[in-house]
Amino acid sequence: MVQLCGLLTLQRKPVPLKSISVSVSIYEFVAGVSATLNYENEEEVPLEAIFVFPMDEDSAVYSFEALVDGTKIVAELQDKMKARTNYKNAISQGHQAFLLEEDSSSRDVFSCNVGNLQPGSKAAVTLKYVQELPLETDGALRFVLPAVLNPRYKFSGSPVDSCLDVKTPIVPVEDLPYTLSMVATIDSQHGIEKVQSNCPLSPTEYLGEDKTSAQVSLAAGHKFDRDVELLIYYSEVHTPRVVLEMGMPNVKPGHLMGDPTAMVSFYPNIPEDQTSNTCGEFIFLMDRSGSMQSPMNSQDRSQLRIQAAKETLILLLKSLPIGCHFNIYGFGSSYEACFPESVKYTQQTMEEALGRVKLMQADLGGTEILAPLQDIYRRPSIPGHPLQLFVFTDGEVTDTFSVIKEVGINRQKHRCFSFGIGEGASTSLIKGIARASGGTSEFITGKDRMQSKALRTLKHSLQPVVENVSLSWHLPPHLSAEMLSPEQTVIFRGQRLIIYAQLTGKMPAAETTGEVRLKYTLQGKTFEDKVTFPLQPKPDANLPIHRLAAKSLLQTKDMGLRETPASDKKDALNLSLESGVISSFTAFIAINKELNKPVQGPLTHRNIPRPIVLGASAPLKLRCKAAVPMALGSYSTPAFQPIMEAVSVEDDIAYDTCDIDDFSFCGVTTYKDHHSPGSVENHLVQLIYHQNANGSWDLNEDLAKVLGMSLKEITAAHPAELVDSSGWATILAVIWLHGNGKDFKCEWELLERKAVAWMRVYAGCTMPLIVKAAITFLKSSVDPAIFTY
Repeated sequence: MVQLCGLLTLQRKPVPLKSISVSVSIYEFVAGVSATLNYENEEEVPLEAIFVFPMDEDSAVYSFEALVDGTKIVAELQDKMKARTNYKNAISQGHQAFLLEEDSSSRDVFSCNVGNLQPGSKAAVTLKYVQELPLETDGALRFVLPAVLNPRYKFSGSPVDSCLDVKTPIVPVEDLPYTLSMVATIDSQHGIEKVQSNCPLSPTEYLGEDKTSAQVSLAAGHKFDRDVELLIYYSEVHTPRVVLEMGMPNVKPGHLMGDPTAMVSFYPNIPEDQTSNTCGEFIFLMDRSGSMQSPMNSQDRSQLRIQAAKETLILLLKSLPIGCHFNIYGFGSSYEACFPESVKYTQQTMEEALGRVKLMQADLGGTEILAPLQDIYRRPSIPGHPLQLFVFTDGEVTDTFSVIKEVGINRQKHRCFSFGIGEGASTSLIKGIARASGGTSEFITGKDRMQSKALRTLKHSLQPVVENVSLSWHLPPHLSAEMLSPEQTVIFRGQRLIIYAQLTGKMPAAETTGEVRLKYTLQGKTFEDKVTFPLQPKPDANLPIHRLAAKSLLQTKDMGLRETPASDKKDALNLSLESGVISSFTAFIAINKELNKPVQGPLTHRNIPRPIVLGASAPLKLRCKAAVPMALGSYSTPAFQPIMEAVSVEDDIAYDTCDIDDFSFCGVTTYKDHHSPGSVENHLVQLIYHQNANGSWDLNEDLAKVLGMSLKEITAAHPAELVDSSGWATILAVIWLHGNGKDFKCEWELLERKAVAWMRVYAGCTMPLIVKAAITFLKSSVDPAIFTY
């Protein structure tokens, strides 16, 4: 755990890491990245420098090399234990050595050791990796260069050999002694519409008239205060594609790296079912650790993570269908449940839950998610109500593989939908638990609204299950496809599907084509997508498709040094060594044997500092982490003991309390954009909060404030002969949503649908007359047809 002594404000020794330069090459859905760490020893003694840094867990790291004073040293991928031994031996013998390894507890943290860097010597250490780019709802491809590594909460049972155990100095962003530069080249045969970023970029430079190639670069002076994110918009992004890549020429056929490998991309056009399921057990697992008190990002006026999560939870509760069951857990070093067991969704239970949400704070200490998960899984399932688990966390834990394993063991009884909140959330945890259960994962950073992503996911969980998913290949004789990706059992509407396959056998000499078809059944109807592609594999020296296929396989077998079953360890190790893609069981080791200078005593160690991004200016203070008083139906982990300690950034960031503009209607802080004081957004949150569980609204002062009218005016216009006050209020609320909240439709669509369904049953044949009266009263141009579905 990082103690107060790890917080440095002044650097008394030169830091050997001077800069990080990154080159990104994006072609369609695949990004190839080359990152170079530039070191220089300005001291008079030889050094060993250790740098710990983040990386997206989907990255397939396949190359590591060093250029030392003009001499190039290429690393070899070895068994991790062997590599560590060889590194230590090389250093002790006076050689120069470099070690790159994945953290033992998480796939998204790496460490780089530079050993025996001589006085005055310079070293450029380069690592290369490839990764798939996820597709956002608006059609953007999202590339993220992780720059923020949050401290990971460590508890008594945490692994002891994590690279995060290194007492890495932490400094404020403005004092960080090294810089970051990045250049990205983007290519797409369908054309590039635009490139956006959360960081200042140079103007986009198109390299051709047809806009199929573009280049952007990070503006000078970037600080490590946020991950670097690119949103890339292509002209056609939903078209099915097959990329066929030639294998290595010196590898025998029949091996993964020797045969051609195909990357198949589908975007199934699954029809939306307007009559969403009303069954289901929805459990919301909310991170209430101290780090949730951090802002969403480093920008001014950024909303606190816990407040954004509370608003989102309220919206989800309001959007649940009548007839389902639900519960809410809050977790930190201990955990609490809103109800002793999941309850039926009614007006009473919804109001009780909202009262609990109103009081939620980031006050439960560290981040221990395993215990509440185990508690949820131990409970008996509710017949006819499949479990849907929603996890909201900033993901700063050290037992990542244990958590993913627990979710995977219980994958038959539930689906897990995970949300990474704020900069630096663990991609390994967030993506891992979703993948292990057939769910989906989302990351909310920058200006993203958590609400829209959470509601989209809720819509997924309410849709009927897609069944009988199958993939079939139609290839020439003597050629077959062997699946490398895990069998797909779940497809969600609006989700891209990527599959890898190895083509074995004899490739046709003449130009010919192959075909791959995706079939699935939805509510008894069969759907089929297909794509035809030329059987002419393209050569690529970096073999990105092969590396990604190997990474996809590794993610199914490699669950960390301690959690991987013995039956899979050998397969994972062999696959890693064969493909050259790093894993939990391997590490890159490079030794410069030309440098053979006797070491005079132990090397001087220099741990490269990391930035403290969130709460850097907030004073740390002592607090007693005594057991939190438990409410009814709450539980605490046995290992949770009262202890007096310095509050550290990964445990419980301590902020001086300040007055935050608070909408007192529910105790939830709503973020007001300073450009437009957020009237629409805040009125929307108010309207949502006051909706009843059955979808209706009551006619009262709260509704009048949203409509911008007096209650007297609204009551006077009420056609009492057609409908009572609740029906009148509900019609007015729905019209207001369509007339004023169009930009947030994805957030209120489910609760609006619930309201319209209630009105159709409640008003019957008088509905058209009520709607006409309401539109006339509000002087609205909303189409009355919104009430017809």
